[in-house]
Amino acid sequence: QVQLVESGGGLVQPGGSRRLSCAASGSIFSIYAMGWYRQAPGKQRELVASLPSGGSATYPESVKGRFTVSRDNAKNTVYLQMNNLKPEDTAIYFCVADINNGRYVSRYWGQGTQVTVSS
Repeated sequence: QVQLVESGGGLVQPGGSRRLSCAASGSIFSIYAMGWYRQAPGKQRELVASLPSGGSATYPESVKGRFTVSRDNAKNTVYLQMNNLKPEDTAIYFCVADINNGRYVSRYWGQGTQVTVSS
């Protein structure tokens, strides 16, 4: 069994910063890509950041230059540093990871953490 547990969400003022963390645990043989999605009320879930193992991060234009994804492979953890936050960044943020559990590779999702940007 593999679990992803996020932390770091909360209320932040416009222009502020927040760092999200997501730790993977359980039957993990190897982790390939890790990343983050978000879903705002009434909108589809969208990719926020993707970081392949040993590769370069990719971001949509909406967050490029403000968000940075990183990972600590020793801790099976992915981070999302969010700077200069805007009200339109308000959403539930989900981490995602493509994990080999020793038998096959599956995509796993965290439970989500709420980020609210408001004054």
